[in-house]
Amino acid sequence: MRLVIARCAVDYTGRLNAHLPLATRLLVHKGDGSLLVHSDGGSYKPLNWMSPPCRLESEQPGEEEASAGVTEVWRVTHQKTGDALRVQIYEILHDSAHELGIDPGLQKDGVEADLQRLLAEQVDRIAEGATLVRREYPTAIGPVDLMVRDAEGVAIAVEVKRRGDIDGVEQLTRYLELLGRDPHLAPVQGVFAAQEIKPQARVLAEDRGIRCLVLDYEDMKGISSGAPRLF
Repeated sequence: MRLVIARCAVDYTGRLNAHLPLATRLLVHKGDGSLLVHSDGGSYKPLNWMSPPCRLESEQPGEEEASAGVTEVWRVTHQKTGDALRVQIYEILHDSAHELGIDPGLQKDGVEADLQRLLAEQVDRIAEGATLVRREYPTAIGPVDLMVRDAEGVAIAVEVKRRGDIDGVEQLTRYLELLGRDPHLAPVQGVFAAQEIKPQARVLAEDRGIRCLVLDYEDMKGISSGAPRLF
């Protein structure tokens, strides 16, 4: 992972256009190729980013840029969509690289871990006639919670959350991009499963062809949830 603190301006072009004017920011270039642009605020969310698969290339600034003080230009291009993140670097204040090794993955809290286990035991909730392939199915960027196949043998990757938000959809999207390259799995469908799914997350998931599944934890444990039922 490369960490660069620089005075920079950033432009994103593609499905949408966005501009970050000149300021001091943290640039995080990860081993998976992604680039994240952070400010000293906004919690964990970057101001802008490019997700893999993408490629970073360093360019010399044009004459007009150089005369304005730009010393280097980074161009990060998404290899599927062609979207581009262009970073004009005026001054580098810090530049370091670190080998982080293999991450063991997020340790889920009790309820989320139980949801994953129960859903693995009740895969018919995902698709009728489905069978479990594996829990914590490995990918190059971390394990997807469940991999199942439906009655026709179609692979389905399932991400399980207590509360489903946009970050969870983005996470599953990255998994699907990688899994879809495996000829033994492709095409891979996605299911975003949670006790509660935020409206924005549902819209984003459905726009990307990901099916949303709301889980009733009490019902899955075999305990009445208290919700009124016909029978």
